[in-house]
Amino acid sequence: MAFNDLREFIAALEERGWLKRITASVDCELEITEIADRVSKLQGDKNVALLFENVKGYDVPVLINAFGSMERMALALGAASVDEVAEEIRTILKLPFISMQNKLELVKIVPTAKRVINFPKYVKSAPCKEVIIKDQASLDKFPILKCWPGDAGRFITLPLVFTKNPLNGKRNVGMYRLQVYDGQTTGMHWHIHKNGAENYEAYRKLGRDRIEVAVAIGGDPVLTYAATAPLPKDIDEMVFAGFLRKKSVELVKCETVDVEVPASAEIILEGYVKMDELRREGPFGDHTGYYSLADDYPVFHITCITHRKNPIYPATIVGKPPMEDCYIAKATERLFLPILQLQMPEIVDMNLPLEGVFHNCAVISIRKSYPQQAKKIMHAIWGLGQMMFTKMIIIVDEHVNVQDMNEVWWRVFNNIDAKRDIVMVDGPLDVLDHSSPMPKWGTKVGIDATKAWPEEGHTREWPDEIVMNQEVKNLVDAKWKDLGLE
Repeated sequence: MAFNDLREFIAALEERGWLKRITASVDCELEITEIADRVSKLQGDKNVALLFENVKGYDVPVLINAFGSMERMALALGAASVDEVAEEIRTILKLPFISMQNKLELVKIVPTAKRVINFPKYVKSAPCKEVIIKDQASLDKFPILKCWPGDAGRFITLPLVFTKNPLNGKRNVGMYRLQVYDGQTTGMHWHIHKNGAENYEAYRKLGRDRIEVAVAIGGDPVLTYAATAPLPKDIDEMVFAGFLRKKSVELVKCETVDVEVPASAEIILEGYVKMDELRREGPFGDHTGYYSLADDYPVFHITCITHRKNPIYPATIVGKPPMEDCYIAKATERLFLPILQLQMPEIVDMNLPLEGVFHNCAVISIRKSYPQQAKKIMHAIWGLGQMMFTKMIIIVDEHVNVQDMNEVWWRVFNNIDAKRDIVMVDGPLDVLDHSSPMPKWGTKVGIDATKAWPEEGHTREWPDEIVMNQEVKNLVDAKWKDLGLE
């Protein structure tokens, strides 16, 4: 099921009891963060999306924690579960490898294949243009959050930033936080490793003085997810969104820049980033649980704001996990696992623990069939796109449940010989990493917690694991209720 806009998603959340409307007066400076942080860390039915309808000084409501559970994340993707979408991706990836002679298998996959590519549809009018402000357009009308006490100011936290590559015209959509300097300017926090920054540098190399940019806020939640997805370079996020939502994304031309944006968005910011202008941005309370350090970044100048009548302002907060962004990351873990397995078929499963805040830890189980295979997987992962940032990779055998970190740590603590099984390499790190001596790079560690083979230098006998006989397990299962231990 595809949602036409954010409002349909809100209605679906409310219908399922997954959204709470807050009518009490709240402040968008710090107070909303404290409320949302507490709710995001609750378990079960109490962890809900929040719609603040009475924000002090504003007539625009704030939606937050909308993606804050795996159930809500699945709903955002229009599926019963995130794994359901992952299986669909797995099916599609089989297409190039199916023999035409295997007609039965082909018939099973064709219905899925037919709707894989949904290119964007371009429209002339759109809800995001119900109100058009070109004269003295200002961000001051929107309840943009100041999230944490040490933040440098207010930040737009869920922006879809649209740019184009000047050489091939290909679109890129990324999510880069925007610190509000005043009503018409923000920071543009695109990292050196991101495609938005690559487009910016491409314009600079051509001698241009600026790059046109548009920022969409709100819309079908699939679009928000697509902006965060670690897609290969030059894969259009709006085509990916069309695949996820099972129909084309409607785009409309901006008023003052040559950029197309989602027609269903709540708010559109149009403008440009100049090549010769940097400004101090940050600090900002980040998903690492620490404040990311202040640094100089480009400046986004707003030339026009368009929005729907009575817009809704969606936001998120990031900090110590678990938080809303953790579930977006877990969705990425499941959706991109089939792609990893296509490249490395020995991979059985993967877990990106919430405490690792996406890029600090990956736990991977493999079908081990030759010596040093775990180390091969480590180096392959460090060579893949944004997974190059992974500070710790733990490899375990195929029968280990990587989703159970208690079992994983038991294997690590008991199975490794430090000299043989620990690998350290230097390489790129996320810009937000604060622990390395140098910015943007440092030392990463790989831990081979698989059962060591004689060919890997372990010539001693490896002991058997303690496992109860299946007959005894069945016997106890049958009388469990009678034991009164439930």
